Amino acid sequence: MTKKELYAEWVRGQEKLPVFFEPWWLDAVCAGREWDVILVESQKSKVKSQEPGAKSQEGRVKSILAAMPYMLCKKWLWRWIDMPKETQMNGLWLDGNRSFDVTELQYIREEVTRQLNELKLAYYYQQYPVGSPVSSMLTEKGFKIRERVTYRIEDVRDLDKVIDGFSKNKKRQLQKALSLHAEHDMTAEEFYQFHNHCIESRKKRLSYSREFLLVLEQKARKNNRCAILSICNADHAVYAAALLVWDKQRMYYLVPCLDPDYNESGAGALLVLEAIKMARELGVAFDFEGSMISGVAKHYKQFGPTPATYYSVEKYYKWWFRFPMFFNWLRNRKYR
Repeated sequence: MTKKELYAEWVRGQEKLPVFFEPWWLDAVCAGREWDVILVESQKSKVKSQEPGAKSQEGRVKSILAAMPYMLCKKWLWRWIDMPKETQMNGLWLDGNRSFDVTELQYIREEVTRQLNELKLAYYYQQYPVGSPVSSMLTEKGFKIRERVTYRIEDVRDLDKVIDGFSKNKKRQLQKALSLHAEHDMTAEEFYQFHNHCIESRKKRLSYSREFLLVLEQKARKNNRCAILSICNADHAVYAAALLVWDKQRMYYLVPCLDPDYNESGAGALLVLEAIKMARELGVAFDFEGSMISGVAKHYKQFGPTPATYYSVEKYYKWWFRFPMFFNWLRNRKYR
């Protein structure tokens, strides 16, 4: 059994695992690239697995303390780890069925850094889950961490209470959108074309390809983990749309888009409200996702969410790799 097969078995027992860690998600967002996983097994298990008559695969799965799925990028002789597109977080996930003391966390840190070193990387970058205790511990190993924020509405059961938390501006926008309605039959192809139109109207370009979206949507639908929501007028003209994904804990407002011709229609506010209604029906919290852009964050804050802090973890193993990273940023900066 390969590490990825062991990981696939292990994640079945992780009830709070974000959708971004699921093997099928990684298959989708890493299509055309390679993904693998670092597994940290208990110290006792490591010793026993080296003895004759090593433990069963089921025993190995139970001995996994933490796992780090990653996308491996390659070009010429360079190897580096980076975040897949449309993936809020990745990095290290600790077994949610047990608690860890400081000694165990230090052991996990040592194992992760050792296995990363064995990959002979030029660069490493991942965004760790909210509440991860390991990210800050990695500073002692030369990693640089930066604070990131997403915005969440944790309790969506009382919809009236949720709407009461909206700003006066968002409530006014909802009044403007009274003639609009939500639809749920937009295809992935139609969504891509609509989003592309919205982005090109702003003289930018999409950060993902048509093929990327179609593969992601197909795999997510197969696992009953996504929906495409659109806001339309009486003639079914689309004003705004969003690709939504979810896991057992929360729904993510993954890819929203608004036609700039209808900025004043209130469609953007109605899109959020209808997405929250869907999260309520599923019995999960709502995560606005991707809120590090100041203008976007300002928009999301007006819906009364609570900020949630998570961290990016970065390390240059080769100092010269800063130059290709800089030129890549320079080339793509106007599309971000």
